[in-house]
Amino acid sequence: MSSPAQPLAASLVQSVDWLAIAPPTIAAVVGLVVLVADLFVAEHRKTLLGWTSVAGLAVATLMLLPLLDGDRSTFCLTGDATVCSYTADRFTLVIQFLVLGGALLTALLSVTALKDGRKELPEGEYWFLLLSSAAGAALLPASRDLATLIVALEVASLPAFALVGLKYGDRKSSEAALKFFLSSVTATAVSLMGISFVYASTGTLYLTQVADRIQNVDGQLHTLAQTGVVLTLVGFAFKTAAVPFHFWVPDTYVGAPLPIAAYLSVIGKAVGFSGLILVTVVALPSYADLWGPALAVLAALTMTVGNVGALRQQATHAYSAVRLLAWSSVGQAGYLLVPIAAAAYSGDAEKSVGSTVAYALMYGAVNLGAFAVAALVGRTKSLNRVADYRGLYASSPLSALLLAFFLLCLAGLPPGIIGLFAKVTVFAAAVDAGLGWLAVIMAVNVVIALFYYLQWTTLLFRAPEGEPEKHRVPAPLTAAIALTGVLGIVLSGAPQLVLRFTDTALF
Repeated sequence: MSSPAQPLAASLVQSVDWLAIAPPTIAAVVGLVVLVADLFVAEHRKTLLGWTSVAGLAVATLMLLPLLDGDRSTFCLTGDATVCSYTADRFTLVIQFLVLGGALLTALLSVTALKDGRKELPEGEYWFLLLSSAAGAALLPASRDLATLIVALEVASLPAFALVGLKYGDRKSSEAALKFFLSSVTATAVSLMGISFVYASTGTLYLTQVADRIQNVDGQLHTLAQTGVVLTLVGFAFKTAAVPFHFWVPDTYVGAPLPIAAYLSVIGKAVGFSGLILVTVVALPSYADLWGPALAVLAALTMTVGNVGALRQQATHAYSAVRLLAWSSVGQAGYLLVPIAAAAYSGDAEKSVGSTVAYALMYGAVNLGAFAVAALVGRTKSLNRVADYRGLYASSPLSALLLAFFLLCLAGLPPGIIGLFAKVTVFAAAVDAGLGWLAVIMAVNVVIALFYYLQWTTLLFRAPEGEPEKHRVPAPLTAAIALTGVLGIVLSGAPQLVLRFTDTALF
């Protein structure tokens, strides 16, 4: 009896490529180490937890380098080694770099925020939740089956709810967490229902197999498959903060600790958009006639509502700087949706998706930089109004110049060359796909955005009211601002480093 059983047992054993899964695994393990260490570290030495987390995220990011040699896959079907649950291809590595690099910058911002927070935030729990969320976010772009995709999405999202509402006794924080939680749970429920319909129609969860089988679905199941596609798209639209599923964004960003608002604006979007790309371009290319027009309309609505919302912010209102960045991030989400919509009409879907990836890298670097300067100003101006930035150049010249640079990148104006080039690639993706109407709407929105970005920029260099207030910049905050500044300047000097993703295969 034992001899026939041995080959059967051997056939069920999957080898694990530990190098391929190292980046998210390291983030998760360091999160557990920090949580346990929190029980034993004295109160006055809690900063060690923060620096351990920064080191862990740095190591996880560096572990992407050995994976550049070629595509690697693991957790594959024993009968078919080409069908896998985890793939570290070029698309995966680029998004993981954005996620882990963004989490590293968030951690640097958080070290200062926790020190200034006067024990409002429990440090052990904070670092554990941040690292757990980063691990889930790094796992998602590598996911190649729908079950892993949803698990990664929830591992990235659930700790983020807790991070938003982690401030002791803060009503705004609790309200923000509740709005974020309810909207995200709704999105997950809708996505799960859609995925269950797709599974019922195709009998598989693997993205490549779904792509093959959903084209030949039995006539009786055709409506079920279409419904599944629509519900899955709606669920991911929530995650990407696309209009009309964006209502949670402004209040959540205001109520969350500022580093977490920065984290959600970049890493949260990277998670939503990478999931959306995998579902549409990889799993459901045959339904492009369904998701293409839907995403095009969502892109137009999202960029318009986001930019108009940012334009309406009053400089003297409390938290107007954070609200402006929140609405701006909704508008930027609209730009990110354009190339994904264009992929449905383009003969080269991978090139269109490359435009989204290039834009996301630019947006991630400069938006985190803008939040880093906002964190600096917020140390002395707790209401963080746009008006509080008046005369920043007089008190902190380098910070003012870098914030001006970041805002000009987001606006797409020189010297923010990378922002200009990224917008041109997105615009070109829409035109090449025959979406001229969407390109026109995007052009109008870019002009609207110019107004509020330039208005904020000019305020930095106006004469301050009263004596200029000097801003002491702690080392972690200095490092975060410097890193984003250097990255933005290097990319503006050599935009081909990012833009080459639009000319080469990602999958």
